[in-house]
Amino acid sequence: MAKLRKILAKILDGSRNVAFNDFVLLVEGFGFRFSRANGSHNIFIHPNVKELLNLQNVKGQVKSYQVRQFMELVEKYSLSLEEDK
Repeated sequence: MAKLRKILAKILDGSRNVAFNDFVLLVEGFGFRFSRANGSHNIFIHPNVKELLNLQNVKGQVKSYQVRQFMELVEKYSLSLEEDK
């Protein structure tokens, strides 16, 4: 849980360099689950979110606009980190 909070704090501080694997851990910590892959696109779903979350691994980093889209979903749906992670 501490690692997830550290990743989230890094994003909230405005960092654009987020490792893809760390970001996937964070996304899963908010309740998203891997659904499928379509080429370089990794699709995640959440039971309470209508939209799909699309993430791409580009040289070990997540694209900054995808981080922004994720944070917008967290705010829109009032998602929080799951305590059991």
